[in-house]
Amino acid sequence: MKKIKSIGLLIILMFTTSIIFAQGTAEFFSKADIFFKANVKNGRVDYASIKDNPVALNELLEMAKSISVNKVEEQEYQAFWINGYNLSVMKGILENYPLKSPLDVDGFFDKTLYNIGGENISLNDMEHQLLRENFSKDPRFHFVLVCAGLGCPPIIDEAYTPARLNSQLNRQTKKAMNDPNFIQIDKNKVKISKIFEWYKGDFEQSGSLTDFINRYKLEKLPEKAKISYYPYDWSLNEVK
Repeated sequence: MKKIKSIGLLIILMFTTSIIFAQGTAEFFSKADIFFKANVKNGRVDYASIKDNPVALNELLEMAKSISVNKVEEQEYQAFWINGYNLSVMKGILENYPLKSPLDVDGFFDKTLYNIGGENISLNDMEHQLLRENFSKDPRFHFVLVCAGLGCPPIIDEAYTPARLNSQLNRQTKKAMNDPNFIQIDKNKVKISKIFEWYKGDFEQSGSLTDFINRYKLEKLPEKAKISYYPYDWSLNEVK
């Protein structure tokens, strides 16, 4: 009888814990959505305004410290860490603001640690270990993780959420593939972002680079396109 009661209590505890975590992530996504809407304009971040009033950002990151997500729940896990990455980038910029580029900060991506999701973790580890390594077949991450440089695809003015994640990933990938500044075409000469060179293997899992681009591009690349890479713009993605 005691054993049955113990099992029952364990089930109740597990159920209660899952509800608490679900409530925590739901509140996090909701508040993150409000924050991005207030501080992102046309793909750029209003760092000056956040610097003047950092309360909302600090509250979000404080909340994110105690949130636990499991990669079994793929959409929740990915959405949490995408938002966590973008918010942490903002925090890293603001701790050194004003500046001209994230590269002005030594170790910005690999040495600075953020307490998020119960871990002390760098931006590189969020991107490469938690997202790319765990979900290696999805190169769309490269169009939603925003490094604070203008060479990166623009940040959006909303939070990534589990329910909308797939459509958001598709939308941002399509936006990048159809942006004439991101994919620069001059007849059969095509200049593309260094992102495609740095992570070539991610994009060639199901064909060539051209195949990946054409999967999302409305006006397909020329058949015999001569592809090269333009220099990456590390200028800060701030609202002017």
